[in-house]
Amino acid sequence: VQLQASGGGLVQAGGSLKLSCAASTRTFSSTAMGWFRQAPGKERQFVATIRRSGGYTYYADSVKGRFTVSKDAARNTVYLQMNSLKPDDTAVYYCASTHGPLSSIRDHTQYNYWGQGTLVTVSS
Repeated sequence: VQLQASGGGLVQAGGSLKLSCAASTRTFSSTAMGWFRQAPGKERQFVATIRRSGGYTYYADSVKGRFTVSKDAARNTVYLQMNSLKPDDTAVYYCASTHGPLSSIRDHTQYNYWGQGTLVTVSS
């Protein structure tokens, strides 16, 4: 099981970045694949996730309307389009997959497999 995240970088406030997470076929068949982030000295925080079945999406309130999670089943890849970035969005972003229940879809402890993380830095 492998997850490979990419696409992070340095961007000015108001700018955009698109993260990608390439997954093995087995991981892609999980309940959902999500994005979390962790800033220095802070706990890991839910960002967004997309269900395998139906493609339903869920977002943290802090990113709703600015970020979009999507998937490409043919490429076994999940994306996170981030627009109108703010300095508070600065963090290491991780993709992860879960086989857990939908009731825990925002809980990082329910995610079984994790990518290595990609750093997003938003300058003011």
